[in-house]
Amino acid sequence: MRDLFQFLIFPGIIFTAVAGCLASWIDRKVTARIQWRVGPPIFQPFFDIVKLLGKEISIPKGGARWTFLFSPLIAFASVSLVSTLLWRIIFSPSTTYVGDLIVVIYLLTIPSLCIIISGAASANPLSSLGASREMKMILSYELPFILVLFVPVIQTGGAITLGQILLWQKAQHIIFFSPSGVLAFIVAIICMQAKLGLVPFDIPEAEAEIIAGPYTEYSGAPLALYKLTGWMTLFVLPIFLTVVFLGGITFSGMSILWGILKYVVLLVIIILIRNTNPRLRIDQAMRLFWGPVLALALLAIILSFLGV
Repeated sequence: MRDLFQFLIFPGIIFTAVAGCLASWIDRKVTARIQWRVGPPIFQPFFDIVKLLGKEISIPKGGARWTFLFSPLIAFASVSLVSTLLWRIIFSPSTTYVGDLIVVIYLLTIPSLCIIISGAASANPLSSLGASREMKMILSYELPFILVLFVPVIQTGGAITLGQILLWQKAQHIIFFSPSGVLAFIVAIICMQAKLGLVPFDIPEAEAEIIAGPYTEYSGAPLALYKLTGWMTLFVLPIFLTVVFLGGITFSGMSILWGILKYVVLLVIIILIRNTNPRLRIDQAMRLFWGPVLALALLAIILSFLGV
């Protein structure tokens, strides 16, 4: 019963959905201020989701009906599960289990895979093009993202559990306070931007080119789930990087404010990158990730092996 409550209410679906909506509002509000606009009210993301839930669900002719409908649900569930795992470990590092870092990496990949499946199941050429771009993006950023996660594993003496990584940082120093940690953190931020599908890596959606990419045929509740999943990921991914590289969040005294500040800084970095860069072409993005980004990731691993 307790596990069900944690997955459905806190720190699972309900908590993550609300936090994701608030993160989306901050994103839209800061973006508006950068562009000298007022921006939406705080409840606008909630209104958007409720409005979409009331819309009619249309299924494209010739599409794979059940695949089309269930892909958003699977993506939504995977992000909720990641949030539940992360917050349980933040509150109690002893609840960790062997290989949970690998599990989180795997679960964070599922939303992107669902987007690919959705585009292919839509029977729409623009959706298929968006799915193809998403597939190329995964092949580009996933390798350097996984490589930099080896840096905390190496620094902590081979720990592949999030709880051990968190406890080691509390006892020694946070991973970011080392040259290899800084390089790994920079690579992780770039890969995080791509995982979120935000400028300059919003290539699969690219509204000015292919309408909405894999989401072109979606409406109603399935589209609401995809929107909400994206907002929840905007909350979950920075928390993941905070746990792995910045020592997590401690709920005692002024440490709470320091933990919140870590997340806010990461969110601001995401927003600034989004608003100060043009969209890359898919070939440019692939060259970036397989070139300089991958080289930085490898350098970070080498430095961590050398104890730097």
